[in-house]
Amino acid sequence: MIYPKNLEEKLGFDKIRELLKAACISTLGQAYVEKIKFSTKFELVQKLVKQTAEFKDILLQEEGFPRQNYIDAHDYLSKAALEGAFLSEREFFELKTSLTTIRECLQFFDNKEETTYPYLIELSRSVELDRGLIRQIDQVIDERGKVRDTASPELQRIRRQIIVEQSNLRRRLDDILSLAKKEGYVKDDASLTIREGRMVIPVKAENKRRIKGFVHDQSSTGQTVYLEPAEIFDTNNEIRELEYQERNEVVRILTALTDTVRPHISVLRRAYNYLGMIDFIQAKARLALNTQSVMPTLVEEPLLEWREARHPLLFLSFKEQGKKVIPLDLTLTESQKILVISGPNAGGKSVSLKTVGLLQYMYQCGLLVAMHENSRLGFFRDVFIDIGDEQSLENDLSTYSSHLTNMRHFLKFADQRSLFLIDEFGTGTEPSLGAAVAEAILEKLDASKAKGVITTHYTNLKFYAENAPNIINGAMRFDVENLEPLYQLEMGKPGSSFAFEIARKIGLPREVIHRAQKKAGRKQVDFDKVLRELEIEKKNFETQNQRLTQRNDQLEKMTSQYKSLKEHLDNERKKIMNQAKVDAKRLVEQANKKIEETIRLIKENKADKLATKELRKDLNTYQQELKPEMVEEKKPAEEEIKVIEGKIEVGSLVRIKGQTTIGEVIDMRGKDVEILIGDLKSKIKLNRLEKISRKTFKKQAQENSSPSRVKGLDLTQKMANFNSKLDLRGKRGDEALKEVEIFIDDAILVGIQEVQIVHGKGDGILRTLIRQRLKGFKDIESMKDEHADRGGAGVTIVRLR
Repeated sequence: MIYPKNLEEKLGFDKIRELLKAACISTLGQAYVEKIKFSTKFELVQKLVKQTAEFKDILLQEEGFPRQNYIDAHDYLSKAALEGAFLSEREFFELKTSLTTIRECLQFFDNKEETTYPYLIELSRSVELDRGLIRQIDQVIDERGKVRDTASPELQRIRRQIIVEQSNLRRRLDDILSLAKKEGYVKDDASLTIREGRMVIPVKAENKRRIKGFVHDQSSTGQTVYLEPAEIFDTNNEIRELEYQERNEVVRILTALTDTVRPHISVLRRAYNYLGMIDFIQAKARLALNTQSVMPTLVEEPLLEWREARHPLLFLSFKEQGKKVIPLDLTLTESQKILVISGPNAGGKSVSLKTVGLLQYMYQCGLLVAMHENSRLGFFRDVFIDIGDEQSLENDLSTYSSHLTNMRHFLKFADQRSLFLIDEFGTGTEPSLGAAVAEAILEKLDASKAKGVITTHYTNLKFYAENAPNIINGAMRFDVENLEPLYQLEMGKPGSSFAFEIARKIGLPREVIHRAQKKAGRKQVDFDKVLRELEIEKKNFETQNQRLTQRNDQLEKMTSQYKSLKEHLDNERKKIMNQAKVDAKRLVEQANKKIEETIRLIKENKADKLATKELRKDLNTYQQELKPEMVEEKKPAEEEIKVIEGKIEVGSLVRIKGQTTIGEVIDMRGKDVEILIGDLKSKIKLNRLEKISRKTFKKQAQENSSPSRVKGLDLTQKMANFNSKLDLRGKRGDEALKEVEIFIDDAILVGIQEVQIVHGKGDGILRTLIRQRLKGFKDIESMKDEHADRGGAGVTIVRLR
């Protein structure tokens, strides 16, 4: 049950319908959008949601799914169902092209594995389409939507005769026109034309009696008449007669073709219903892509376990403004049935409430929802809401009376399978009485076991929620120091309205605020004070926790680096020791062999002094060769280039981030910066530069100019390693745009004139993002698609100046 009747308008689902209609390709899909309704059949909702999720995967992963000629041919089929009626050439052409689209959709799923898109494949297999019927229509209707000459031998004969007669007629008229020009009866620039389906020549009005014939028309000024010479009357009549014959033969052919289609009309109607369903599902999938919606875990129980839920309409609005929606985490289970949200005005309470209602309603209408995929999405039989001012002049109801009418309905019908949403619970009457009535209603709703979310400012409801076992408080976070809402929902504690703090910020006199605090009572002021202090302590705790987390991350990173370095050093030490042992063993063996060889030679020479002296000299030389080489002491590592604060402008000394390349800024145009690196000028993006001091610049320049060092930008190496093709397929938009910026900067730096960016075809989203970004580069001369044989629209050719 849905209550009230205008629930969709109150939640904003009417705007979701409009977005879906805009995403449809045809009126076929739009008709299904009009039929969307809240369903209480879990299996049906599950099937609809999974169909949408599968089509979302198609949009992200597949190419070539048909997106043209989604034509509603139901009227044509109704016309063809009448005996004796026939479809026109245009109607048959639209029937042919749309049936071709249906055939291509079916073929797409026929070529897929059963487990790839099971729900869409099941939908496709429910459709029967006679492929031979499409061939029969194609044999009659050509690509221009006209009956083919070969549709029948008689039509082919008639059209050939018409061509012959028209050729003869034109020849005779050309002769007559040439003669008339010589006689001065027509203007020199006059040419043949057609009036009332007959070929005529334009003749000066004063000369119309000089040429025998029939005047069909005259110019607006009356100075020219369009005359059919008498000698071509018969030929024109013959052509007209042939055209009548052609028309009759075309009608006969179309009538016969309509008779062929008539037995298939019931099957064709189901095929066009399928085409409309496919259009509708793809529209839901496109909306899901635009709102970053997913299919979380679906359960048949009445519960909410949501992570990072976002209001889809607010998400789209913020995306246009370059802002981000703060997500909502919310849980309603058997042990935690009702959430009471409190907090300051304009803090996001109502938005949170509408987010819950809209996402649950969208899901039970078969749509994907904007939340984290690890969420659990429950199922409800009823959705009741009480949002906004419902004064009724017709029924003489005040705002409060309208709220109570809604509460009466809630109390009567709510049970464990109901979800209720109440905004500003109990307002519209005297506060103390309204708070008492609201508490009594909340107690009754708690007993009904229904799930719900309410927003309130009443302190008694916060106290009730704190003590009730199945109700939980929730607070919209507030920056106490700056007195600004944070739009974050925190479950487990109530929130303060911060009425006095906001009044103080606005500038109300101190004595007014002081008197207001006295009138509010000590208990109320102390309660708000405790909530405020808790908020401050929570913020301090989060700050400290964040610092500790950062330090732990740094410590883990350093520990990991230390372990990695120690392991590397141990391995290197073992390698060196093992190699040293091998080398030492080899040297000992060589030395022993040399000594043995020397002793042998001394013995053979019988200790001859001269020979012995030479052998000793040779042994000493070998000893010198075995001495270890002296290793030059390494110089200490160079100091890191120091970056300074300050705005980069013309004349600033800078370096390229992540490199030791330094230069001087000589020109700036927006975010494009021209720098001088030695004798080389180069253009680079501003966000890739860091400012350095003049002292650092001079020191680095001296080190770069030293012959013993090779510093800065190695253009030769960069040119050798540069690849003129960048493949971005499968990457997300922001990641791809970063790579494109670096790629184009490098291309400009090394002087490449033409590069290729491969982004794939898909839905064209990545292609559009990349080309919009490339328009911001002033050094780009042109962009175009690659040749169809080499990728077509899936590759962008970029020409640099």
